[in-house]
Amino acid sequence: MNVVADTNVVISAIFWPGESRQCLALWAKRRFHLAITIPIFEEYGEIAQRVAAKLPEVNPDPWLKWIERKAKVYEPAPVGKQRSRDAEDDPFLSCALASQSKVMISKDNDLLVLKKPFGIAILTPRQFLTRFR
Repeated sequence: MNVVADTNVVISAIFWPGESRQCLALWAKRRFHLAITIPIFEEYGEIAQRVAAKLPEVNPDPWLKWIERKAKVYEPAPVGKQRSRDAEDDPFLSCALASQSKVMISKDNDLLVLKKPFGIAILTPRQFLTRFR
């Protein structure tokens, strides 16, 4: 099963223990495949570097290299008109469509409010983990 993780989930997993990290631990255990596009991966890196500037005790590079090596990379699929209240969230829907993901993990209310666009369930990390228990 392919899953798309919003940047807020990946950044939380890198810098803090908790549910977001537990989601990536499931990926490490090969319970699902992480689907990304190049623009999504670039966003992960950009935001990680910004956070690392404030939290220098955490080095995001090993995490980002792991994601770069192990995630499945897709070409973005067209989503037509803007779907989310925040246009910057549509690339995650585009990735989910391209990868035929049925699930997206996010903590972003602009995505969560959409519920199930294109048949893609948008779940919080807690909801996602509940599905695997």
